[in-house]
Amino acid sequence: MLYNAKNGSVAIGETNMYYASFGHGAKSFVLLPGLSDGLATVKGKALLLAKPYEKFFDDFTVYMFSRKNVMPKGYTIEDMADDQAEAMKKLGIVPASVMGVSQGGMIAQMLAVRHPECLDRLVLAVTAPDVNDLGRACIARWKEYAEAGDHKQLMIDTAENSYSAAYLKIYRKMYPVIGRIGRPKTYERFERNADAILSFDAKPYLSGIRCPVLILGGEEDRIVGAEASKQLHEMIPGSELYMYPGLGHAAYEEAKDFNDRVLAFLQG
Repeated sequence: MLYNAKNGSVAIGETNMYYASFGHGAKSFVLLPGLSDGLATVKGKALLLAKPYEKFFDDFTVYMFSRKNVMPKGYTIEDMADDQAEAMKKLGIVPASVMGVSQGGMIAQMLAVRHPECLDRLVLAVTAPDVNDLGRACIARWKEYAEAGDHKQLMIDTAENSYSAAYLKIYRKMYPVIGRIGRPKTYERFERNADAILSFDAKPYLSGIRCPVLILGGEEDRIVGAEASKQLHEMIPGSELYMYPGLGHAAYEEAKDFNDRVLAFLQG
């Protein structure tokens, strides 16, 4: 099978959690996506998701996880980390290298704090140790758009605050049709994820993380802010930090060397 791409799910309590896997390496590399997972899961998308990670395939089998399918009201980042640990243990992929992006980075922080046996290395990309004023304002706007069912404005606002000016020149050409793509049947999943971010604060626990940590941020981040990455670096002992000049919250998409940096770190 191309890329050895597979789609699967793992039982978590009375529901399940979708994942996609690709590659054939002996080591495991777990990817935790951001708030966009609240709009669409990875179900059935292994082939679509695999290509950016081709360089990892010889050393790693890559797993990208969604949050569990049924999320109760009051579901927290800590709960997500606990469920993620359970899923990884059931699949027999611990310890693994873990990369969390944005909200996924928040989950990854708590995974390292609460379940250190699950990680051997940790990458935190465009994420924060808590929800700051900048992030809180973004979440508030996005929840308003979701509650109004205004998918187009939700997507446009996310793009305008994520991408660099150069990238937006191209991306804005999609705005006339963007509201018709990826619209969920309900925004409950998105809102539960957003509410979890609003109650998140890992600062009291970060000094206890002991595995090697790489932090990647964007100097022009308009969602969590550049200072969030720098705070993480100050709070996590021995962590490495690289900030992308001229890039923002979508640095992981725009920076051509992003995956090269991650792979070099994972290879130690």
